[in-house]
Amino acid sequence: MSGRRQDVDLPGVPGSAAVWNAGSDEWLVTADAPDALDAPDVPGLPGSSDESSSRAPADPVKALMQRHRELCERAVDPLEIAAGLEAHGVTDRTVARFRHRDVFSLAEEMYARVPRDGETGPAVAAVKLPKVRAGWAVLALLPGAACAAAVTGLRLTEDRPRLAVVIAVMGVLAIALSLRLALSRGSLHTTRAWRTTKGTRAWTCWILAYALLGDGLLGAALAGGPDGWPNGGLDGPWPVRLGSVLALGLACAPAVWFAHLFAVRARRRLAASRTLEEFAASARPLLLGVFGLFLCVLSGLLALCEVLLDEPVDPAAYAGTGALGALLLLARLLTVHGFTHAPAVILAAAGAAEATAVASAFAGRLSGCSFLAVPVETVVGAWGAGVVPALVCGAAALVLLVHATRTLTRASAHADHGGTP
Repeated sequence: MSGRRQDVDLPGVPGSAAVWNAGSDEWLVTADAPDALDAPDVPGLPGSSDESSSRAPADPVKALMQRHRELCERAVDPLEIAAGLEAHGVTDRTVARFRHRDVFSLAEEMYARVPRDGETGPAVAAVKLPKVRAGWAVLALLPGAACAAAVTGLRLTEDRPRLAVVIAVMGVLAIALSLRLALSRGSLHTTRAWRTTKGTRAWTCWILAYALLGDGLLGAALAGGPDGWPNGGLDGPWPVRLGSVLALGLACAPAVWFAHLFAVRARRRLAASRTLEEFAASARPLLLGVFGLFLCVLSGLLALCEVLLDEPVDPAAYAGTGALGALLLLARLLTVHGFTHAPAVILAAAGAAEATAVASAFAGRLSGCSFLAVPVETVVGAWGAGVVPALVCGAAALVLLVHATRTLTRASAHADHGGTP
């Protein structure tokens, strides 16, 4: 065994008194320290002891159980142990030294050997699946209802600006409160350890605000400032895309329900799989199918909202709203399953890109700085202001989708973390 071997699971191998016997294919330990669990002692690695005066057959599974005692004791089924082992680097290729063919069979033995009160035999517990509860299923409808009420109020007060401002402020507060309630339960609820940071929430709010007002702001900047929008003067209220925000609000309920569908189906496929590769191969099309189904529902909601609000059809803005919905869903799914870094970075990058586009448009109005606005002017002149969020959010969603197909198809991503009540 080479000292550079990368598939050795250091947290799980027996301790410094153990030596791997390649002839008998088992761990051997000294008689005076049969259960040592200090630093790993693998032949060929630094610090290994290839000679021992008195050796006896070791129990590698027992050593692994002692190393992961807390995981074994709190697990409600063997699948949680398998997920935990995978998170610590144990793969189907590294379990041979534990005399097992795959991680799942090793996890079943570890679960069966853990003593539990009230159990008379090594019976395997039933798979714990997320449950559907009427409470969070109904709460998921609140953001859409709040958005619909706010949009209706704004439409009814178009000729009364002061009242419209009051309704807009109340609508924003109602939407924020309803969204918080909707995400406090169900399959998109995050545990305390995986909650998003204030910076990530701020970037998310900026991206949502841009979906509502960004196209008008960018158009005004490229037209020479507020006095240049549109056609030499500001005619009527500031252009906003109420249909996009309404569609995103209505899409909260499908997002929660599809996330629950993904969690249940993935857990069942994890129970039916016998290897980590088999589970990944079955979970990947499941993730892509749920994601595609959500995009179809969001597209239908966008078309419906544009018809109801009689807004002009803008393919670029339509694509931008769809990309934003996909980005938010993927970011939340990754966060819920414990992968918080990538969503935070991608959301910040997307928000910064949109802010840079607007800033460069305004900076181009300064003397001698017209070159700063050339890229944005070229893109917007060809496809319209809505192309900016379409490109930015589309690229960000694509990056997160690739990341999700690698992370959400791991067994460790579907351990029982307590996120769903």
